[in-house]
Amino acid sequence: MRKMLAAVSRVLSGVAQKPASRVLVASRNFANDATFEIKKCDLHRLEEGPPVTTVLTREDGLKYYRMMQTVRRMELKADQLYKQKIIRGFCHLCDGQLLLLLMQEACCVGLEAGINPTDHLITAYRAHGFTFTRGLSVREILAELTGRRGGCAKGKGGSMHMYAKNFYGGNGIVGAQVPLGAGIALACKYNGKDEVCLTLYGDGAANQGQIFEAYNMAALWKLPCIFICENNRYGMGTSVERAAASTDYYKRGDFIPGLRVDGMDILCVREATRFAAAYCRSGKGPILMELQTYRYHGHSMSDPGVSYRTREEIQEVRSKSDPIMLLKDRMVNSNLASVEELKEIDVEVRKEIEDAAQFATADPEPPLEELGHHIYSSDPPFEVRGANQWIKFKSIS
Repeated sequence: MRKMLAAVSRVLSGVAQKPASRVLVASRNFANDATFEIKKCDLHRLEEGPPVTTVLTREDGLKYYRMMQTVRRMELKADQLYKQKIIRGFCHLCDGQLLLLLMQEACCVGLEAGINPTDHLITAYRAHGFTFTRGLSVREILAELTGRRGGCAKGKGGSMHMYAKNFYGGNGIVGAQVPLGAGIALACKYNGKDEVCLTLYGDGAANQGQIFEAYNMAALWKLPCIFICENNRYGMGTSVERAAASTDYYKRGDFIPGLRVDGMDILCVREATRFAAAYCRSGKGPILMELQTYRYHGHSMSDPGVSYRTREEIQEVRSKSDPIMLLKDRMVNSNLASVEELKEIDVEVRKEIEDAAQFATADPEPPLEELGHHIYSSDPPFEVRGANQWIKFKSIS
């Protein structure tokens, strides 16, 4: 009898040790897809815009959730590494700090969901999230931020200079990427490829003269360029109302059609991007998108972010418009996923970020003799002068 009781106890103990969430997730029947209403876009020189309803599949929803969580956790880890003085120099994060991407995850993930991998994208210095969505790993991104050999630019680019296939950075000069994006779109048209270029800039750069020159040339030549203004309401520490006579950035193209999009809703961003890409591919020329978004933190790591706006404003946006929470609530309420399943994704993402951070701090820095490498892509080796004429480095493609 004692042996029987002991055996039963071991069986029950084994069942108790299994994570309850995994049992629930495995046994629950989820919906394959669900239809959602999304905010109507404001239009300029367009008779109709993106749809106001969209279908989200369970597969896409889980993918978007994981990607947005990864971007946020990666940026929070970068924030931590910067404060530990492991990351040096400039660091602009997506979530708002370090030039982070916080709160702007729906932009980078939604834009990628609306285009093809063969399409092109160029942005400013808040580029970590786009670097990830364009296909690079968290390990390569964090290692680049810490200046290690395993980084996507061999540790020599840093926060503002990351590149991937069909992704052209990461550009440190405010607004300078916009004419380059128009040039990439020109190449798409010249080569006869059915491709578009997403050219991103912030509200702080929107008053730059070179942007309007790029508008003009793109319209004249009907280039397949989607000009995208990420309006997070503050250019460094200046609100858009104090910096711009007109804050209707989607109308700034004048002769170029435009649409204003809820940049906090990934589904809204996805559908608007699909609409804009189809418009460009049809041969009608460029189109302008304004993504209304927000950053939780300051412009960069040197900006506390509370001297020009109130903590109450930040908290209100965080509680009502967080893009990850919006997607999570939609999926749970529509039976596309369970809270337990999404928590499992959170745990997996945290582990991925921690593993990447360990690599980014343990990987060696590039040796000094490689300082001049990779200046050109396919040139024979040549010498590069250092800080003075007696110091020379060899450049190898």
